Amino acid sequence: QVQLVESGGGSVQAGGSLRLSCAASGFSPYCNYDMSWYRQAPGKEREFVSRINSDGFTSYADSVKGRFTISQDNAKNTLYLQMNSLKPEDTAMYYCKTEFARAKRSWYPNSLCAFGSWGQGTQVTVSS
Repeated sequence: QVQLVESGGGSVQAGGSLRLSCAASGFSPYCNYDMSWYRQAPGKEREFVSRINSDGFTSYADSVKGRFTISQDNAKNTLYLQMNSLKPEDTAMYYCKTEFARAKRSWYPNSLCAFGSWGQGTQVTVSS
């Protein structure tokens, strides 16, 4: 069972930077995983922030493009989100998620590559 633990959140002033980490455990060595960051501000729905596919392809929400960078260290099973030029509207709880998973080899059933796990979140607060 995949477990995700986020860290690195905190309080910063506008214009500052933070780097979030998401440590994963329980990954199958026979599966490739696409990973994502989401965030949820008080009173708002959870929203997509960024995604990185197992082949390294990345995508971002328009609101963070050019300011946030997603990356991963496969050797450490850790996902990162470098956040620069932070704005007060970036204030939210940030979550990582196993967005998708697929078998590395055709002989391994895709059905055994579980995905959809969420971490517990890490709080980011940006003051003006």
